Amino acid sequence: MLRANDIQKCYGNVQVLRGVDIEIQAGELISIVGASGAGKSTLLHILGTLDQPDGGAIYFKGDRIDQWSPKKMAAFRNRHLGFIFQFHHLLPEFSALENVCIPAWIGGEKKSAAEKRGAGLLEELGLSHRMNHKPSQLSGGEQQRVAVARALINKPDLILADEPTGNLDSQNAREMQRLFLELRDRYNQTFLIVTHNEELAALGNRTLLMKDGLMA
Repeated sequence: MLRANDIQKCYGNVQVLRGVDIEIQAGELISIVGASGAGKSTLLHILGTLDQPDGGAIYFKGDRIDQWSPKKMAAFRNRHLGFIFQFHHLLPEFSALENVCIPAWIGGEKKSAAEKRGAGLLEELGLSHRMNHKPSQLSGGEQQRVAVARALINKPDLILADEPTGNLDSQNAREMQRLFLELRDRYNQTFLIVTHNEELAALGNRTLLMKDGLMA
């Protein structure tokens, strides 16, 4: 599904990525682990077209995507990728359902159709009774499940998750781990997860170790 070759990235005089190669197959749950500063999040953001590499190439289903225009990349992200971050990044003035539906609305979907699918996702994630609540009225675990539903709303090919359990207590972290496995098994959903959580990393199909800007 996704292949990246010789990915390089510098910030000033610091070379964060030194030539990273990675391949992701459909239906895989891949974890990337490593010490802080190894380049894990930088790589994730580059693979998700949120940042540009200084060298190398990224291919998605055979098409090279790193040279696309910003507008084409934004449309690609909206249609094919979902994102989950350590901090939920929910918009405080919107309800849980509205937060979930935002990517679909940005993609041009009708309000009613997006809301129907969003409500279905929230029900599936055990939040049917909370969909009209604002983020401030939700627990940390509930907020993160809303973020998962938002990542799923456009039926993405690949979900990129950056420390998705890093801001959760141990019980909610375990629930999030189970949820990722259920989504992989039920929908053949593909995940690339950056994590320090050893339990989560061990549940994946593969665990990749990054060290000093390279795959170890």
